[in-house]
Amino acid sequence: MQKILIVDDEEKIRKIIREYLEFEGFLCYEANDGFMAIEMCKNNTYDLIVLDIMMPKIDGFTVAKEIRKKSNVPIIMLSARSEEYDKLYGFDLGIDDYVTKPFSPKELVARIKANLKRNKFIEEKIKFLGLEIDTLGHNVYVDDKKITLTNKEYELLLYLIKNKN
Repeated sequence: MQKILIVDDEEKIRKIIREYLEFEGFLCYEANDGFMAIEMCKNNTYDLIVLDIMMPKIDGFTVAKEIRKKSNVPIIMLSARSEEYDKLYGFDLGIDDYVTKPFSPKELVARIKANLKRNKFIEEKIKFLGLEIDTLGHNVYVDDKKITLTNKEYELLLYLIKNKN
């Protein structure tokens, strides 16, 4: 069962998204602010995150930046802000999709499914010579020693391994 983290300060929106996703067979987790989302991402892995931009204390852009430091999980931004600047800034941060409020829950579910299909890894662990890549935990090991990579380095390594020759 795929795990989705829904991050929004509005309980009604979280509830609507959760109901539609659970009906489709997803396992849903909720965070009502950015700090909670960051903490949840430190301790758990998710298959996708639906992230609101305008939240009190810490905005969704900052949350996305923090998540991207450690994870390549697909992120769909959800926002009442429909300005081109906001969308472009989100894409520069590495988000995968952007949905403006008000939104159709059915369309959001379709976008979630499309993003999960694009980002699905068939193998949980990829081994190549002395290299091991844990695609679920986004960890890389060389000769059984964990090495630290930036998100770009990780993405490039994974791309090269999956596209041999």
